[in-house]
Amino acid sequence: MPLISSPLSDPTIAFPPEPDGAANSVLGKVRLILEAFGPDDESLGLSEIVRRTGVAKASVHRLAQELLQWGLLERRGSEYWLGMRLFEIGQRVPRQRILREAARPFMEDLYQATGETIHLAVLDGLEVIYLEKVSGHGQVSRPSRVAGRMPLHCTATGKALLAFGPGALFGDVVAEPLARVTPRTITVPKLLAQEIQQARKVGYAIEQEQTRTGYLSVAIPLTGATGTMVAALSVTAPTFRADVNKYVGLLTMVSRRITKSIMAADGGRS
Repeated sequence: MPLISSPLSDPTIAFPPEPDGAANSVLGKVRLILEAFGPDDESLGLSEIVRRTGVAKASVHRLAQELLQWGLLERRGSEYWLGMRLFEIGQRVPRQRILREAARPFMEDLYQATGETIHLAVLDGLEVIYLEKVSGHGQVSRPSRVAGRMPLHCTATGKALLAFGPGALFGDVVAEPLARVTPRTITVPKLLAQEIQQARKVGYAIEQEQTRTGYLSVAIPLTGATGTMVAALSVTAPTFRADVNKYVGLLTMVSRRITKSIMAADGGRS
């Protein structure tokens, strides 16, 4: 697609100073440009990217042209979109590919057995990132989405990761204020600790209306060949019809099968 004309060659236009730190490198600026796109952004204009990144307009424009050539960005009129090349590269991430391929058939079985939304999530920093989701038409579309992120402290998958993940993780999470997502979100570290202790005791984590009003989720950890937790799997349903005992039984059953599938796929390295 041909590039539109730009006023960047006008010497009378003054651009804001570029940010300090990592963004002074080319890669740092590229990262800021790509991460300027939020979960709900289909496209962004040049001025909005400049505003969100703090990178000089001339630099954003120049780097955007290279990203267009590489397929990491696409352009439609005056708007920029994330490119399909990013999706293609993302599908090559080994952990993501192995986990998704191992879990997907069983997630579909869970969906058939429950009729509810099934999530597969992994730990990334102090958040969960959703690797896969299986749901029917008109089911939960927010706040979860594949490649979406949510806080650990308010999601069932996050609580499972906290309960069965690295020991220092809980301390890292409560070192910062706990964001309130709904009126029922736990934001007091002592209360969160009690929930995590209960999850360890019973083998699964549960949250009710802490992520979305009117919904409940149940999650269990998934382990690799060495017994180390590699992900969390959950069922999310409206509270009025949620059957926790049923979901726990089904999740426990498929978790063993997923573990075997993971072991077979990665040769026992997990």
